[in-house]
Amino acid sequence: MSSEAEGRFHIVDVFSTTSRSQRATLLTGDGVRIEAVYEPCTRGVTDTAVVLAHGFTGSADRPAVRRAARALAEHAAVVTFSFRGHGRSGGRSTVGDREVLDLAAAVRWARDLGHARVATVGFSMGGSIVLRHAALERDTGGHTDAVAAVSAPARWYYRGTPSMRRVHWVITRPVGRLVGRYGLRTRIDHRDWDPVPLSPVEAAPLIAPTPLLIVHGDRDPYFPVDHPRTLAAAAGCELWLEPGMGHAENAADEELLRRLGDWLTRG
Repeated sequence: MSSEAEGRFHIVDVFSTTSRSQRATLLTGDGVRIEAVYEPCTRGVTDTAVVLAHGFTGSADRPAVRRAARALAEHAAVVTFSFRGHGRSGGRSTVGDREVLDLAAAVRWARDLGHARVATVGFSMGGSIVLRHAALERDTGGHTDAVAAVSAPARWYYRGTPSMRRVHWVITRPVGRLVGRYGLRTRIDHRDWDPVPLSPVEAAPLIAPTPLLIVHGDRDPYFPVDHPRTLAAAAGCELWLEPGMGHAENAADEELLRRLGDWLTRG
């Protein structure tokens, strides 16, 4: 898998699903078609949009993602999308490398829809991607105005928990990728990263002065609490360590989503 510089995205198709929401197919800088959904803020017109990046094996239509989008839509307009290899998007998952181009396309779509302020929130794999995107796009027209990473890893190739050893089996073994495709509805690229992309802990200190928030559960079965503490220390940013919380969007309750919405729209 090889990292590529971001190119300008193109909207391939846009069609309404309700009188309020829109679905679109975005074309990334490296030519992958990405499904995306736009929902206006339920409390009226706002200049802020929140772009939500799901975790590995998620998609724009998964219940946990839709629940998070509904909660955040009480604070801002919301763009959700499916990373490559997930849902109805094309391509294959590179598990955090080229997905930064998918996020870039969604952020640019939010701006093209008229939102002057765009914040990103990512969960697990999506958390690592919002960190890399914010670092790489800080001084460009594709920048974001606030970033929150929830349940994100600090470093690549972590295998220190049983949950992450299972994830690595799915990603690296041919039979695991079959399980990913047919059991988890996720199409995974078989190639190794080449070169290895900037790690989350390397990206975190490059994001300032953009506001950054790290959120993590103290019962996360994938990444223990040294990951968020390492990220927050590297960036010198705010850390919410959530008592009793597990992993990613599935574990984010309504109260946490409300606080995230308040934080992302502050400013």
